[in-house]
Amino acid sequence: MTQPILVNKSFLIATATVLQAVIPAVIAVATLYVTIIFFGHIFDRSSEAIVVVSVLCIFLIQPPREVSAQITSERSSAVIDITIRWLVLLAILLAIGYVTKSLSDYPRRIFLTWAVATPVVLILATLVMQEIMRRFLMMSFDKRSAIIAGYNGSSLELARRLKLNPSMRIEVSGFFDDRSSDRLGMETDATLLGPLSDLSTYVKEHRTDVIFVALPIRHVQRVMSLLDDLRDTTASIYYVPDVFVFDLVQARSGEIHGIPVVAMCETPFYGYRGVTKRMTDIVLSTLVLLMCLPLLALVAILVKTSSPGPIIFKQRRYGLDGREIAVYKFRTMSVTEDGSNVRQASKTDHRITKIGRVLRRTSLDELPQLINVLQGRMSLVGPRPHAVAHNEEYRKLIKGYMVRHKVLPGITGLAQVNGCRGETAKLEDMEARVSFDLDYLRHWSPMLDIKIILLTALKIFRDDKAY
Repeated sequence: MTQPILVNKSFLIATATVLQAVIPAVIAVATLYVTIIFFGHIFDRSSEAIVVVSVLCIFLIQPPREVSAQITSERSSAVIDITIRWLVLLAILLAIGYVTKSLSDYPRRIFLTWAVATPVVLILATLVMQEIMRRFLMMSFDKRSAIIAGYNGSSLELARRLKLNPSMRIEVSGFFDDRSSDRLGMETDATLLGPLSDLSTYVKEHRTDVIFVALPIRHVQRVMSLLDDLRDTTASIYYVPDVFVFDLVQARSGEIHGIPVVAMCETPFYGYRGVTKRMTDIVLSTLVLLMCLPLLALVAILVKTSSPGPIIFKQRRYGLDGREIAVYKFRTMSVTEDGSNVRQASKTDHRITKIGRVLRRTSLDELPQLINVLQGRMSLVGPRPHAVAHNEEYRKLIKGYMVRHKVLPGITGLAQVNGCRGETAKLEDMEARVSFDLDYLRHWSPMLDIKIILLTALKIFRDDKAY
């Protein structure tokens, strides 16, 4: 949507984009060189490190492709994005060093100093470039006038967002709709300019720059007639589908071989997001497993000696895309149910062993699921997997239940830190859990995962629903 606005400044934008693509590599190499000089230690593989770092920076630390994303995005989003990309770059460097057995060739103090200093400089440089883009590219344009054909949830939200982002330099004059303002129930800050039949005349008289057509898809004939009326104007025209009538999960637009498509229900873990999620899972689960090895051994001994049966309980559950996976837990019951009828654990459940009650209360029974995470069957954070029998029961009762399987199931999740844990005695209990799971899919971010992990750690010893 910004391309028609920026067409007169295409050379400047192209120059800025090239600079943004090159600057991260220049900064990373410069800080590495300065760090080497500071410590006075030029190691044998300095030149190799510079080449590898340059290539990784060019490929991994890139600004958003859409100019509008660079101009309108929050500063905090840029900081988070650079931090995540830098951590991925460091992880790749460590992996290369491990595979080539060359980690010992790089002085640790130089590497650590460089790894901490570089993202700070990168963040500052990115924020400066964003400000330059805002001030010298966007703010140099006169405001463009816009009108919206059709009043609904999507068009109202579009008008509000344009108003909240003045750097877009688009001012919405009002709406055209065949219904009266009373019938529409228009907001006080919205203006009805007239019926759709008056729209083309208004555009010519007021030299309107941009027209957003937000009529429902079912009114395709009306949309075609409107476009015919506007053929003798020079206004830029955009169609805005009324997506708010749908329950969207990670909605985004794109194209398939030139055909525009709109994703209405999709996983949030695409592109570098998926890489970030997976790398975080591998690193954190490996660290926790290594730190907890003595504890795992102790728990295994206690489970084995406290009651007859296997140490590890494997149960079939639904994983990514609804495929069956085997989930590991320390056995906490005297039975190992995994059939077509699995009874949920209750507070006074006689099947739970004495040591099992302690393990469930402290969530230590979940530790073997870290193996599931390393296998790629689960994630640290995500919707909790349910037994296959429960999935088959609730998918018939709760609308959108299976959408929660668009991501890997997690050891903990948004539902659990919001109190939706333990037995789901009533249908409303499971509906609340599913609602939180879908919110997680809609609003996922690395910071949300970190928040959930921290809240989980705080709740472990004071959760009265853990039994």
